[in-house]
Amino acid sequence: MAAPVNIVVGSHVWVEDPVEAWIDGEVSRINGLEVHVRTTKGKSVVANISKVFPQDTEAPPGGVDDMTKLSYLHEPGVLQNLAARYELNEIYTYTGNILIAINPFQRLPHLYDTHMMEQYKGAGFGELSPHVFAIADVAYRAMINEGKSNSILVSGESGAGKTETTKMLMRYLAHLGGRSGVEGRTVEQQVLESNPVLEAFGNAKTVRNNNSSRFGKFVEIQFDKNGRISGAAVRTYLLERSRVCQISTPERNYHCFYLLCSAPPEEIERYKLRNPKSFHYLNQSDCYELDGVNDGHEYLATRRAMDIVGISEQEQDAIFRVVAAILHLGNINFAKGEEIDSSVIKDEQSRFHLNMTAELLKCDAQSLEDALIKRVMVTPEEIITRTLDPVNAVGSRDALAKTIYSRLFDWLVDTINNSIGQDPNSKSIIGVLDIYGFESFKSNSFEQFCINYTNEKLQQHFNQHVFKMEQEEYTKEEINWSYIEFVDNQDVLDLIEKKPGGIISLLDEACMFPKSTHETFAQKLYQTFKSNKRFIKPKLSRTDFTISHYAGEVNYQANLFLDKNKDYVVAEHQALLTASKCPFVVSLFPPLPEETSKSSKFSSIGSRFKLQLQSLMETLSATEPHYIRCVKPNNVLKPAIFENANIIQQLRCGGVLEAIRISCAGYPTRRTFYEFLHRFGVLAPEVLEGNYDDKTACIMILDKKGLKGYQVGKTKVFLRAGQMAELDARRAEVLGNAARTIQRQIRTYIARKEFISLRKAAIMMQSYWRGKMACKLFEQLRREAAALKIQKNLRRYISRKSYLTVRASAITLQTGLRAMTARNEFRFRKQTKAAIIIQAHWLCYQAYSYYKSLQKAVIVTQCGWRCRVARRELRKLKMASRETGALKEAKDKLEKRVEELTWRLQLEKRLRVDLEEAKAQETAKLQETLHAMQLQIEEANAMVIREREAARKAIEEAPPVIKETPVIVQDTEKVDSLTAEVEMLKASLIAQTQSAEEAKQASAAAQVQNEELMRKLGDAEKKVDQLQDSMQRLEEKLSNLESENQVLRQQALAISPTAKALSARPKTPILQRTPENGNILNGEAKKSLDSSLALSTPREPESEEKPQKSLNEKQQENQDLLIKCISQDLGFSGGRPIAACLIYKSLLQWRSFEVERTSVFDRIIQTISAAIEVHDNNDVLSYWLCNSATLLLLLQSTLKASGAASLTPQRRRSTSASLFGRMSQGLRASPQSAGFSFLNGRVLGGLDDLRQVEAKYPALLFKQQLTAFLEKIYGMIRDNLKKEISPLLGLCIQAPRTSRASLVKGRSQANAVAQQALIAHWRSIVKSLNNYLKIMRANHVPPFLVRKVFTQIFSFINVQLFNSLLLRRECCSFSNGEFVKTGLAELENWCHGATEDYAGLAWDELKHIRQAVGFLVIHQKPKKTLKEITNDLCPVLSIQQLYRISTMYWDDKYGTHSVSSEVISSMRVMMTEDSNNSVSSSFLLDDDSSIPFTVDDISKTMQQIEVSDIDPPPLIRENSGFSFLLPRAE
Repeated sequence: MAAPVNIVVGSHVWVEDPVEAWIDGEVSRINGLEVHVRTTKGKSVVANISKVFPQDTEAPPGGVDDMTKLSYLHEPGVLQNLAARYELNEIYTYTGNILIAINPFQRLPHLYDTHMMEQYKGAGFGELSPHVFAIADVAYRAMINEGKSNSILVSGESGAGKTETTKMLMRYLAHLGGRSGVEGRTVEQQVLESNPVLEAFGNAKTVRNNNSSRFGKFVEIQFDKNGRISGAAVRTYLLERSRVCQISTPERNYHCFYLLCSAPPEEIERYKLRNPKSFHYLNQSDCYELDGVNDGHEYLATRRAMDIVGISEQEQDAIFRVVAAILHLGNINFAKGEEIDSSVIKDEQSRFHLNMTAELLKCDAQSLEDALIKRVMVTPEEIITRTLDPVNAVGSRDALAKTIYSRLFDWLVDTINNSIGQDPNSKSIIGVLDIYGFESFKSNSFEQFCINYTNEKLQQHFNQHVFKMEQEEYTKEEINWSYIEFVDNQDVLDLIEKKPGGIISLLDEACMFPKSTHETFAQKLYQTFKSNKRFIKPKLSRTDFTISHYAGEVNYQANLFLDKNKDYVVAEHQALLTASKCPFVVSLFPPLPEETSKSSKFSSIGSRFKLQLQSLMETLSATEPHYIRCVKPNNVLKPAIFENANIIQQLRCGGVLEAIRISCAGYPTRRTFYEFLHRFGVLAPEVLEGNYDDKTACIMILDKKGLKGYQVGKTKVFLRAGQMAELDARRAEVLGNAARTIQRQIRTYIARKEFISLRKAAIMMQSYWRGKMACKLFEQLRREAAALKIQKNLRRYISRKSYLTVRASAITLQTGLRAMTARNEFRFRKQTKAAIIIQAHWLCYQAYSYYKSLQKAVIVTQCGWRCRVARRELRKLKMASRETGALKEAKDKLEKRVEELTWRLQLEKRLRVDLEEAKAQETAKLQETLHAMQLQIEEANAMVIREREAARKAIEEAPPVIKETPVIVQDTEKVDSLTAEVEMLKASLIAQTQSAEEAKQASAAAQVQNEELMRKLGDAEKKVDQLQDSMQRLEEKLSNLESENQVLRQQALAISPTAKALSARPKTPILQRTPENGNILNGEAKKSLDSSLALSTPREPESEEKPQKSLNEKQQENQDLLIKCISQDLGFSGGRPIAACLIYKSLLQWRSFEVERTSVFDRIIQTISAAIEVHDNNDVLSYWLCNSATLLLLLQSTLKASGAASLTPQRRRSTSASLFGRMSQGLRASPQSAGFSFLNGRVLGGLDDLRQVEAKYPALLFKQQLTAFLEKIYGMIRDNLKKEISPLLGLCIQAPRTSRASLVKGRSQANAVAQQALIAHWRSIVKSLNNYLKIMRANHVPPFLVRKVFTQIFSFINVQLFNSLLLRRECCSFSNGEFVKTGLAELENWCHGATEDYAGLAWDELKHIRQAVGFLVIHQKPKKTLKEITNDLCPVLSIQQLYRISTMYWDDKYGTHSVSSEVISSMRVMMTEDSNNSVSSSFLLDDDSSIPFTVDDISKTMQQIEVSDIDPPPLIRENSGFSFLLPRAE
């Protein structure tokens, strides 16, 4: 970050601040190298010009997603960009290909759900918003495409979210290449399930984090050649062993110790545990509990996790027995012995803990005591045993505790790896490294030294990777980069690890000498590194030393370096634990080789640490690295708090600023040609107006401004540090001059506008005054004219009032006279009309009575004649029954005759009922008429009385000279005539009653006759039973199954000569009844009865010329022909699919729905399945979609489940008495079926009317399969359309960029051509929609299904466009909103053209993208309130979605701003409330791929299909087995 050279007065800059790290302000004065800055908070700051950095005033308010896009790549710019994004909950930011992840300290589930994984799956790096999934996807794609292993390095300080980030990485990798592991658990699940175990034994509370990992973890995910996860391994590094024995406030020891102390009471008693405060290894710190964590519950959870990873119950008990033994071991204290430099167990309490330790480890207590306080020295002459003083005994005790715990942790890791399983044949891996970050505390010991050494090593790897990326960028752009310097930290690594002479070597050397102390070690360091610039000796300490790391200086205290570095296993300890009676403890300490078993072998933690680190670096060097830097925004671990100083320190420690320094050493500012011209084109307008390509134009602008050292690549301009600020200063100068010119013109315009307004006001005042004078004169003249007019009108009013009074009197007299005349006329007409009505009813009754008597006589005659014919036929049947060869035919004829007789009997019963009902109705009508006539007579009598009274009064009041009027005489005569007519009606009523009685008697006689007929029919039925007994043998052959018997019977009749003869004749119905009243229409019924009887007894030939085929073979042939026919495209007839109608009519005719077992359904389903195997043939799919829907509609209206009330005749194997029941049942169920002919042997009348059938299991299963195929075909058509338009949607979401020429000239013709080319993508979508609509309409797909298809397609378009809008910031712009709005208008036009019948409500499915685009293109967004946005503009969008759009919006056309900060704050508050109320915070939409309809919906929306007049195809038209498909002759 070089010192700026273009800072001038008025420049916006960043200056250092002790509290906020960096603060922005404006330069007020410059004195040499001193810059005076007025900050935005009103404070004045004086700083050196080298410490001042320019601020980008045109940076987007929401920041940029990749910090290499910053105009000024320096420390304050990076910090401001991260702060702006963190405020918007954008926790991920790129720096090149490095991901910076800031811990939000709150749940953001919408960022990590499956839908978000699908969005990043296969997306190019940088195409979508920064995300941890993008890093994982890049690593996975690189592994698949290049076959090279990859690694992802996750680093950061404690509490930055490394572990959670690692979990997200593994979840995404499992999503890409996951497969089921052992017992159904994926490898990723097994790795995650091991986390609770590793956290319990490897995590502890530190100063900065309550759950800090005190070890490094490298998860190695193995993949097979197909990219599927085949195994995994967990490698752990650098466990902090010293924490077992030494902790300080406010830290805690490892979690497992506290969990065991909170175990259930029986386990505490078993291990003789107490409160954690009573154990020395735990009470060195005052912290025993964690806020919000229940150690008892965590203990049970850890036990469950151990069960999951495969640790047995016995092993778990052994593990916690070892943990308890370590706690007891720490409470063993020592005192001085009787001898010099000797020690003994201090007291009984220590002795108790010693015995408990021995008991838990299952070793001898005395041997344990000797191993702690005695050492055996082997010399060539003798073996010497010496005792240790109390200090060394405590060291021996702590060494044993650390060794046991370290071996226990290693055993857990090995067990977990064995549980997960590894793939030895794996060629590719993706490693995820989760390791602690750089640490610098007030007190730093050996642990911090090792951790920082690790980070130095990783930082060197990181720097090399960043430099490599810079080189690749420069090479790709083909620019000269040979002079760029690379900053390396190899000198620090040499200081630490160089052999000999490094700090670790000196530390090992000091540990090997018994008399070495920390002071001698520190002095050795001072002497060795006194001239090393990375090593600093503090002035006030004799044991401290400071190392200048890449992240800053760290001061180390060497007091405990020697103790913490020792890692040897004491031979006495090894022998003790090897001799344990516990197999688990023995497995932790395998026997040492013979040569080392007699003495203690020195081992160094530092050396082992260095070897592990070298192994890790070798693994990382063999892979392609990817980096994630986790950052903790604050130390209080709360959301929405961004501490600048803390962030800067972590960025330094994480190497991010180091990477920026590497970038600044080369070309920190890179801009594409378009972006460079868009920003700096104003510096040379003549270049833009000229006909230059973009690269040449950029070079001309840079040369014009005299810049040196820049580079121009293939697609970008590379600027050195400071050149961007210089260009911005020149640009600001040009824009300032333009602004002054605009101000001058505006001021001129305002002054002229003010003068014109004053002149206009003066003219208006003069006009107003002249008008006022004219108004006064006009008012005087108007008052004079008004007085004359008032006088005239008053005189006219008086005259008119007198005239109206006289006129009203005359009209009143005329009205009275006319009313009296009208009343007399009305009275006469009313009486005349009543008499006519009475006469009409009487004549009607006479005619109807005569008609009913004739009808009754006809019916009685018919019944008698039919009975006679029936007896004659019965005698013929008796004679025919004696003939053995004709038994079958006689039985069939007899059944037909019985059916006809039964039907006639039912008909006669119904006629009698109708006759009685008609008589009752006529009687009721006559009584009502009589009652009405009596009322009229009473009214007439009352009227006569009233008129007589009125006449009498008129006579009394009239003068004597007036003559009597004849009105009374006339009225009296009229009354007399009416009375006579009433008497005559009474007489006729009595006669009618007598005729009704006679009709009843005749009906009773007919009833007796019918009973006699029924008795005779019963006798005939008994005789039929005898015939059936004699034909029992034949019956058994013809009745395989109940429903199959009916099918065979019908087909036998269909192919016999008799049936052929009958079917050739017209099928005249016996009776035709109107559906309104059921009465006989005309006398032709008699002829139809006679003709039907004549046709009922034709003689059949005694033998046939050719043997008939078996019925089963014939049925199989018919099915084969049907399947062959429907496998072809039969087309449509009148909009109805022929195949569906053909299948339905055939199945109904064959009674396949009522069969318990048949294969025809399976064959039909197989035919449909074979036809739709071609998934991309939409024509075939639409054809079968129509057929399936139509056939399903017919089945839905026909089939009913077994057990319901039957609506059709049922054939049962029993005596012929059941035949009468079937006949009567059929007649009751369907009155209209009486008009069908029974002569063709089918109880089923015709196929014209749909009827319900009691379906058996195969039919119901067929219906379910057909429903499934309908849904499958629908889904295939919908998904094909989705696949076709999905690539186009990706091209439709982003608007074309404005051409360079339009920056000066406006929209040019070339830009219009580009717009038309890109709007063509929308038109391609419309073309696809039209194509699918045309195909479905050509195949007569029901409009209901077409509407559903396009509704779901528009929903898919809405989801894809809306999600892309929210995931890509470049799409949330003003010009992009206009572009998408234009495309949506194309879709709206298509909806109008397709009509509502086919488009339905599809346009409403685009509500999300319509409202989002509407929000993007509205002006004056800062003036809109949250209520206006949520209620008026975007009522459908959620707060999360509005917040996302508002924060990502940028105006690339007019430079306007998004909504106000108050609205943003209100949205953030509402989002916080929603998260607290467990409301889903996802801002993305989900695509609904379900089937949006049911069978009931189809039956309700589709019209009923008429299948009777469908013309069968030629293939089966001539086949006799399908004669039922031919239209019937009327």
